[in-house]
Parts: sequence; C-alpha cells; structure tokens
Amino acid sequence: MLGTGRKPLSDADSTIFGVVVGTAGHIDHGKSSLVRRLTGTDPDRLPEEKDRGMTIDLGFAPMKLSDGELVGIIDVPGHEKFIRNMVAGASGIDIVILVVAADDSVMPQTREHLDIMTLLGVRRGIIAINKIDLVDEDMLELVEEEVRETVSGTFLESAPLVSVSAETGEGIDELRNSVQALVRELPPRDDGGVFRLPIQRVFSSKGHGTVVTGVPTSGSVKLDDRLELLPPGLTGRVRGLQAYKVQVEKARAGHSTAINLADVDYRDLHRGMIAATPGYFSATEMVEVSLKALDGLAQPMIHRMPIRFLQGTMEAVGRLYLLDCQTVEAGQEALAQIRLDQPVVVAPGDRFVLRQTSPMVTLGGGEVLDRSRWRLKAGKDFVVDSMRRKLDALGTPAAFLTSLMHEGELEIHEASELAKRAAMTAEDVASCLDQLQEAGQIVAVSNGKWVLREGLERGGQRVLDALDHSYREDPYRISVKVLEIRDRTRLGDHFLEKVTDDLAASGKIEKMRGGRILQPGREPQFSEGEKAALESIRDHLTKQLYDPARAEDLARLIGVEQALVEKLHAFLIDRGEVIRISTDVALLAEAIPAAVKKLAELFEREGAFSASQAKDQLGTTRKFAIPLLEYLDKNGWTRRNGDRREIRQDKLQELS
Repeated sequence: MLGTGRKPLSDADSTIFGVVVGTAGHIDHGKSSLVRRLTGTDPDRLPEEKDRGMTIDLGFAPMKLSDGELVGIIDVPGHEKFIRNMVAGASGIDIVILVVAADDSVMPQTREHLDIMTLLGVRRGIIAINKIDLVDEDMLELVEEEVRETVSGTFLESAPLVSVSAETGEGIDELRNSVQALVRELPPRDDGGVFRLPIQRVFSSKGHGTVVTGVPTSGSVKLDDRLELLPPGLTGRVRGLQAYKVQVEKARAGHSTAINLADVDYRDLHRGMIAATPGYFSATEMVEVSLKALDGLAQPMIHRMPIRFLQGTMEAVGRLYLLDCQTVEAGQEALAQIRLDQPVVVAPGDRFVLRQTSPMVTLGGGEVLDRSRWRLKAGKDFVVDSMRRKLDALGTPAAFLTSLMHEGELEIHEASELAKRAAMTAEDVASCLDQLQEAGQIVAVSNGKWVLREGLERGGQRVLDALDHSYREDPYRISVKVLEIRDRTRLGDHFLEKVTDDLAASGKIEKMRGGRILQPGREPQFSEGEKAALESIRDHLTKQLYDPARAEDLARLIGVEQALVEKLHAFLIDRGEVIRISTDVALLAEAIPAAVKKLAELFEREGAFSASQAKDQLGTTRKFAIPLLEYLDKNGWTRRNGDRREIRQDKLQELS
C-alpha cells in the first residue's frame, strides 16, 4: 500500500494519490463543465463530443490538490445510449460527484447512475447542484429537497451537497475543498497484488506503437514488465508508461494509466480486454455471482432470461441462471450463474451490472464469486452452499482460499492453481496457506500441495467404510487392494495415497506390499472345521513348496469342499503367507527365498543355468518352474540372458 512517503512522478514535486473520482448524472447537467473548472482540462476528447456538446465516451483529467498531489477525475457520459461507457468509467472510481442541474432537477439518468454507482460498490460521494446561475433561491431550495429525497437510503444520504455554477465559477472552490476532504479520508489503493488493467482505450501512437489506457484495479507495473492481454492471451512488453500524461517508471492501482506495448498490434486489441500479470487470469464464459435486483425494478428477473453483463470496461450478452430461486423481485438477492456468448475475464469480488437486452434498462448487479468450471444446476444444496461460502469469504483472502478448497474437499490443491482462481500473488497465497496450516485447517501433502483437514478426515472415513464393506462381503478377507478401495470411494489416486498414509500413521490401517491395506488385528472368525482345513492347507503347501496340488485335488486330499479350499487359499494370500506368482500358480511365501538360495547354489556350481536345470534343482515341473523363474526375473532376483539365467549377487545379499 502507498504510504505517506510517496514516490515522485518525475523530477517535479507532483505526486499521484491513488484514488479516483468520477462524475455521474443526467445528460447536459454540466458534468464535463465542472470537470473543466476543477482541473483546467477539457475531458471531451472526441470531435463529435465537441460538435454535439455531449459526452459520448470517457474523459480523464487530473485535479491538483492543495499540496500539489494529483487525483484523477473520470467524466462519464450521461445519455442513456452510453450507459455501457458510463459503467466502464464508474467501475474504476472511489468517489462520485453526482451532478444535478438546478434548472432540470432529478432526471431518469440521475436515478440510473445512482443505482449503478450503488451496484458497483461506490460508498463515498458529493452532490453538486450545478447551473445555480439559471434559477432563483426558491427553485434551488426545491431542487435540493428533491435531490435529498432521491438519495435517501443510499450511500449519498449524508453526502455533502454543494451548489455551484460551472458557468460563473460560483461554489467551485467549495466543491474542490469537499472533494479534497473526501480524498483525504480514503487510503490510496494498495498497489500490492496481481496487476490488472481493464482496457478503456486502444490506439497507435506515431513513433511509439500500441498504447492501451485505463485505471488499474490492482497491483503495479514497471517498465520492461511483460503483460498478458486477455482474451485471447497475447503478450507484450511494457516499453513506456504515463500517468495523467506524465512519464513514470511504475504505474499503480488507482492511476489513470497509459501503457505503451511492444510485440503486440493495436488492431488485435479492443476495449473490454484486460492487461495483466501473465499466468493469473483466464477467460471464461460462465461466471458465478451474487446479485441484487434494483429496488425500483418493475419486472422481476427470471431464470434463464437474456441479459447484458457489464463488468469493468467489458460488456457481454448471455443468460441468467438462478440457482437458489426462480425469480428475483425488486430489492431481492440471489445466487446465480451467468452463461455468456463470449469469453470474459473476471476475478472474485469484481462488481458488475446486469441490464436487460431489450429494452435496455438496468436490472441489478452484484459481485463475482468465481469463474465456473462447469454448468451449475439450480436447486442443488451443495452448489448453493459452496457459493455461500465464497460470498461470505469475499474480502478475507485466507477464508476465500478455504472456500475454494471446500469446493474440491476430497482433492489435493496446488498453491499455483489457488493463486489463479483467487487472483492472488503466489507470495500472498503462500502466506495465507501458512496461516491456515497453523490454524489446523489444512495439511501439507508435498511442496506446494495441500488438502483440507476436514476433507482428509472425510476421505479417511470413506476408506474405513469401504474396508469394512469388503470385510462384510467376504468374512475370510484380511487385506484389500487399494485399487478396489479407490473404485468404491471414487477418490483420486494422489488424494487416496495421502489418506491411506494418514490412516496408517494413526494406526487405523496397515499398508502391505503389493498395494494392499488391512485393518490392524484383523482375524476372521473360523469354525473348528475351517481351522482344521486351514492347517491342512498350510501343511500341504509347506511339504509341496514347488508343486502344490490344484484346489480341486487338494479338496479331495483333505476331505473338504473345493469352495472352502479356494476361500482359505485367498485368505492366506491376503495374509501374505501365500504369493500368487501367476494367474494359475501361487506358492507359500517362504518358497521364494528358498528357491533363490537353491538356484544360487546351482549358479555357483554350473554358472548360468537353463529352465530345465532350474526345474531339476527345485524338484518340480515346468508348470511351476517357468512361472517361478519369470517371477524371479520380474522382481530382480535373476537376470535372463537368452535361454539361460544368472543370479544377481547384489540382490542375493538381501537374504543374508
């Protein structure tokens, strides 16, 4: 944030105070004339404006304060046809001068401009009753009374009211002092954060090239910085900067700024785009919003109605999808998704205005909550709850990051992606995440990756429930494949890995080799007959290490049903007592190291050996020898060279 020691614009003593003042009011009430009186600059720059005596587009002029500092004034058009341009200017202001002509009093655009200022979050202002030289005192008193009635209940209810004449200069000093007093009440805009400038004008300057102008809403930019132009995503280098037509090395939020860009053609740019720090913003056609209908709205806003979406310097056509209601009456609030016909660039907390497509009247407005990643369905509690969390967290960065993570509660979140969604710098996000970790709300997964503790606990319960479900399905089971748990819980691989690690660390599960987990101390409840059969199977596998009988043969041998043998066999695999080395072959776990030792003796005696020699050494058949040798190859115990194999001595040391 700019402090009391403000940096000079140039070698002159002038400095810029990072607050923007704007005008509002009906056409021909003298807004531009007042700006000329306050600044000495004519804000009307277009020949058509001068010819018609009417402001069509935005005008900019610096007003010098008593200590030599400059504050920018934006002059907006008053005609109803140019409301789009008015919103473009009003979106960047901190203080409004609502101008009302004494000989005309309150008119339609007076009220609409006041509504728009309210929707855009302007909270401070001054009322200037202009053209007092054209009326007597009685008329002036009536106009003042009507103005006070009009602003009653709005942010201008207690605003200073100054009577002036732009023609004669009467009251101008009082107006200037009132503006200065309000400016001093506001802190200058913080120049921290991600730089973003809604583009208001684009042109080519002879000898310089492409120039874009506007008022940065956040951050700062320096010479030689690279900026991204969105949409569509062009990039350019900052080769020159001006603030109020004075060369500067750095431009900040709240400065009316002109940026000379290299590496980009002005014909590829237009009003409504943004210039921003690369990598933080992306265009979207779906926006989540909180909105409020104007108090005087004649007809309610309805679900799926066509609208015009005005934000910053941009205007787009789309449809309004209400999510927590079907209609929005005058003065009511709602949560909605706006689906647009063209991509736009927005950030959480941005103010916007909604207008009807035809006739073009202002409907309401509100705040952007997020860029939507998918189409949202109306009437879904989880959708509404998610949006309410975001709404409640606006203005509190750490809480807003938490609200974003809640939307993907059972996911791992990367700090870099959170920074993009929240339009925050990586440093600010890192600081907030550290605070949340200290508060116990989030848990670090790895460098730059985080999970909600609440999500971790919920995911853990899902895993435990899935494990319990597997045990109920098959009481003989000891362990369950993590892949099976993943399918039951529908958790992503990386998040599931973090969950199972956390459960294992807390002693709630045990992790086994081969991607299996089990409940600590898990032992099936066997009948006496089942216990006897189990011991018979163990005894058989021990005696027939390398050529165990098939299930049906073993069942006849020990006098039980084949189905029981298969279940008990699966139980021994779950316990890790038996290892399946191929689809059809499973051996007692101790058979593997025993086989390696026997084959090591063969290798020491004969050198590289064939499959036939291995078969004879182990006293088995090819049916078991071949799968066993392939298993040993796969697990690094042996190395195959043609039709012969060698024992890997480095691996053999593990058996020592």
